[in-house]
Amino acid sequence: LDEEGKRICSIINSNATKMGQLIDDLLSFSRLIRSELHNTSIDMEKMVKTVLSEFESTYDLSQKNILIHELPKTKGDPNLIKQVWINLIANAFKYSSRNANATITIGSFTQNNELAYYIKDNGVGFNMDYAHKLFGVFHRLHAGNEFEGTGVGLAIVQRIITRRHGKVWAEGEVGKGATFYFTLPF
Repeated sequence: LDEEGKRICSIINSNATKMGQLIDDLLSFSRLIRSELHNTSIDMEKMVKTVLSEFESTYDLSQKNILIHELPKTKGDPNLIKQVWINLIANAFKYSSRNANATITIGSFTQNNELAYYIKDNGVGFNMDYAHKLFGVFHRLHAGNEFEGTGVGLAIVQRIITRRHGKVWAEGEVGKGATFYFTLPF
């Protein structure tokens, strides 16, 4: 093939890979409706550290300042809650990747007799006028060519947390980062 043919094949390959990831994400999203919930004790600090160690092969963690505050144990389905952390931590890494001094803070607090966990980054942030769109399938606040992704990750987070009778929300400011929160019942 000439250079143009190679370029077209590269575009086809890239788009096929993106479509495969999108299909996988949509299948995961649809399975959440039917999956049986398990309720066991979860050591959240250990879980977060496990997720971070799994990301070491994908992200250069030495380039990020990661702070982990108190993360009390809770009850829930370990596989589903781990998926929540995977999606939220991946987003924090992705959207703070352009910041040479990326800082990600993970912690918790109690509010109105609910335990809330959070992950905060100092990345690109978002306009709060569009916060209601964050957790919808395919609703992205940044262009697809700016940051990779399928637009399903936060919808999966919301589905998992609401299924556990918790809440999920986010706060952000353009250029100053974002904080994602979720609660789980005691």
